[in-house]
Amino acid sequence: MKSFSRESLVHDAVHGYLSFTASTDLPAGETAEEVLIDHPWVQRLRQIHQLQTAWWVFPTAEHTRFQHVLGAMHLASRATASLYDSLREVCPDCPSRGYVECLLRLAALLHDVGHGPFGHFFDTHFLARYGITHETIGARIIVDELGELIRGVRRTPQAQLAADEELDARQVACLMTRPSADAAAAEAPRWLRLLRSLFSGLYTVDNLDFVLRDAYMSGYSVRAFDLERLLHYSFFTDEGLAIHERGLSSLVRFLGVRAELFRTVYFHRTVRAIDLGLADLFAASGEHLFLGNPLTHLAEFQRLTEWSLLIDVGRWRQADDLVLRELGRQWQDLLTRRLRWKTACERTIFFDPQQSEHASLFSRDEYVEQAVRRLLPSALADLPLRVDLARHVHRPGTRGPAAGQNYLYEATTGRARPLNDHEIFRRLPMSWRICRIYAESNAHDRELAAALDALVAGGDSDDATNM
Repeated sequence: MKSFSRESLVHDAVHGYLSFTASTDLPAGETAEEVLIDHPWVQRLRQIHQLQTAWWVFPTAEHTRFQHVLGAMHLASRATASLYDSLREVCPDCPSRGYVECLLRLAALLHDVGHGPFGHFFDTHFLARYGITHETIGARIIVDELGELIRGVRRTPQAQLAADEELDARQVACLMTRPSADAAAAEAPRWLRLLRSLFSGLYTVDNLDFVLRDAYMSGYSVRAFDLERLLHYSFFTDEGLAIHERGLSSLVRFLGVRAELFRTVYFHRTVRAIDLGLADLFAASGEHLFLGNPLTHLAEFQRLTEWSLLIDVGRWRQADDLVLRELGRQWQDLLTRRLRWKTACERTIFFDPQQSEHASLFSRDEYVEQAVRRLLPSALADLPLRVDLARHVHRPGTRGPAAGQNYLYEATTGRARPLNDHEIFRRLPMSWRICRIYAESNAHDRELAAALDALVAGGDSDDATNM
């Protein structure tokens, strides 16, 4: 009979009941998934919003990265159920189903463990100073801080490791890190490289959860795409993770919903205006926000969350230091949504595979700003303005972490081929950029829109290389 004492359930608004192994009645020395879920490194994700600044715009989107990683962990089990048999056929040397499921579940649970306040924004505006990302920090935490606990995990609610198997924290870190050409990645066993597509491919346990969760919590959609059909028609081939042609429509639907969430939620005009103000505050606050490189201050970084940061900057208004006091006033403007930048105009530029984004005028904010200023009336030449280019990759090209990881299985030929070979997939835009101009007031919207229209239409002949 099933041992219910070894399993716990929590109810999730998106997936229903989520199960995980509990500490009760486990053999001595074995680590329950509950221990890792309750660990301070994972629990701190309760204090980091999933939608880094969009929760200031969408009142119900208050969910956190903690809820997301539990959902991703659940999807890791669903992916194992759908994919393990085909993985075993392609890679006969792959470990037991219990090992693969444990590995995928822990990688899903811990894939965001290195995030700082405001998620990816913190990567760009703080961690980049040290040449690292949240994945760099996460890999260090997984191997050095949680490695011993990970080695003790031996079961999921559905399966368990073989007697001679032991989880390797380095493999967990490998899965949640973007693919690279380094020697360590090349030396990873083939079955592990194939499993990376579930974390950095076109559809993953990460984005399958956050698209459903963000769509639900923001009010965009209760059931955004057909998860069941997408998983049902997915399997591994010699080439990699493939989707049967019967499931292609579900994949296209997923990509469309994900793109629409970027447009309407993540890249909402007010969200991006908040990001512009937050970027200025991060640049000015600099060393006051944190001690330095988080890799050398992990204990302090564990205590750094959105809660701690916003409490700290809220106190700066009473600081004796005049610089901190002024920064505190600026932070208060942001926290009370007194935003400096207002949307003047926006246009969307689409790119197909034959167009080079890097050679485009719309590849850099500063290129667009310089060109716009040349087209404005001379009286507005010094108008305070900001250009924001929000970029979304709709489908993978030949570069990037998702490239070469997903395939289409064609039943008539019995082979997997690149998704780009299919006419439906080929008709999707490669990528697009929402170009917005922000100003301090809406007094000159007409002139700014005219200048941007001229650029989009090719009215400014200088290309990016001449900027």
